[in-house]
Amino acid sequence: MPLLHSIVHRLDPTLDGERLTLTAAPAPAQSDDPVMASLVNTLNDTYNTKAKGWGSFAEQGDQAGPLLAWLRAYLAGEQDFTQLSTAIAERLARELQAQLSVSGYLLLAHIRQGDTETLFMALVHQREGIGIGEAHQAVPAAQLNVSQLTLAARINLTQWQSDTPGTQYISFLKDRGGKKLAEGMTALLGMEEGIDAPAETRTLLKAFSDYVEKEDLGEDASREKTDTLVDYANEQLRRGEPMTLEALSELVDEQQPKAFYDHIRNVDYGLAAEIPPDKRTISQFRRFTGRAGGVSISFDSHLLGSSIEYDEGQDRLIIKQVPKQLKEQLAKRKS
Repeated sequence: MPLLHSIVHRLDPTLDGERLTLTAAPAPAQSDDPVMASLVNTLNDTYNTKAKGWGSFAEQGDQAGPLLAWLRAYLAGEQDFTQLSTAIAERLARELQAQLSVSGYLLLAHIRQGDTETLFMALVHQREGIGIGEAHQAVPAAQLNVSQLTLAARINLTQWQSDTPGTQYISFLKDRGGKKLAEGMTALLGMEEGIDAPAETRTLLKAFSDYVEKEDLGEDASREKTDTLVDYANEQLRRGEPMTLEALSELVDEQQPKAFYDHIRNVDYGLAAEIPPDKRTISQFRRFTGRAGGVSISFDSHLLGSSIEYDEGQDRLIIKQVPKQLKEQLAKRKS
């Protein structure tokens, strides 16, 4: 992941505890600094595993902010990376002045990976640790807590400049316990939140479950396709990229690469062509399947405990919401 530019600023609360102050770095790091490259890679990997919100720049209205103009000036060569990063840090300090717990090191990096360029920013906290000194004795050693981000965002500059309608090229951390921090970040970014990643992911999984049932797949085939979907979603999470319906369809059924995609479009689930995977939703999704003595059962794991219960003591599976098609067949049999 080549670093084009990177810099680290410091945010600290004032003595009276009423606002954040900025200690700006005088110059960016060297582009070939291996330690900085390692730090950015590690933070990116951590960021990819976190719950995120997605959206795009607000061109006008109350949500629009100055970052859009700053980025255009930077990419046009009208201001350098230090000027851009300092402006971002100053505005973030103002947006988060009531959130003094966020003090720490603000890292900003302009990254190129293949044909894609991104701007990544993350607030990193420092914690006290212990190391071994030159005299082979334990000594205090401050460390960055790179595994616990609370404030971070990434802008896909390449997608933004492509000006493709409906593209969600901005992502930001959106943890349930950090609502105020997320609001401060969206204000800094001057963005309109678009795709609801958890809701979209749930809808995609519903579409997949419907597809598996429609195709009446066997136990092994059902499990294999579920594993394929989960593996693809986790890979996109690791890469920090959205799932693409066409690519997923090709993976789910290599013999009929358009079958799952056509199913989604024909039923009209309202899904976008690209969906940011939600880690929590994906991690909970597995299908339980079983076949024995003329009985074949298959259902999504997230239904266990809600519409489906398992009584281990009496070896019973209780289905509270019988599928409509099955109810119709049972009703016909009864009559």
